[in-house]
Amino acid sequence: MSVETPGDGPAVGGLRERKKERTRRTIRMEAFRLFREQGYGETTIEQIAAAAEVSPSTFFRYFPTKEQLVRADDLDPVLIEALRAEPPEVAPLTAFRNAVAGVYANLPAAEMAFEQERQALLFHVPELRSAIGSEFERSIDLMASLLAERMGRDPMDFEVRVAAGAVAGGALAFMTIAPLNAENITRALDFIEAGVPLGKDQPTERP
Repeated sequence: MSVETPGDGPAVGGLRERKKERTRRTIRMEAFRLFREQGYGETTIEQIAAAAEVSPSTFFRYFPTKEQLVRADDLDPVLIEALRAEPPEVAPLTAFRNAVAGVYANLPAAEMAFEQERQALLFHVPELRSAIGSEFERSIDLMASLLAERMGRDPMDFEVRVAAGAVAGGALAFMTIAPLNAENITRALDFIEAGVPLGKDQPTERP
């Protein structure tokens, strides 16, 4: 049996990182509990810190603002890894759909519930709605970067940016009316990849 000692650099580093991640997760979970109980606007950083048993200064080491605590997307690294694992011969949007749908389909129920609650806060809390625009831009930048990496093109390439905007916009649009889950993500991406065939299965009526 191996024993981790202070002299074991990588092990200590690993322990430190795990402790930091536990602290970060505790802060977020306690914050969301307080948001449910008393509302986002009524919850202070001092209350969150006290509930997580950390100091306000420790809170700020993890989250610069209360808004950022909600905006932070912990699934980004997981999605990036899943996309990079897709075979290179798979078409870019198909690879992205497979990666995103796979990640959400395999999320533990508690993590899915947390992500759905996070999205609901962004869309329905007045103080947070202004962050949606910034999140939209961030999503386009991330998507464009990932598509460009996969295709060997520049992230500022016109077609790459348009494709990234279509995907980000599609997600933004459906999340206002439908729950965030693997089924809806797949449905939206399939529709975009098919060329947005809106109304093509219905006869066109002319006056």
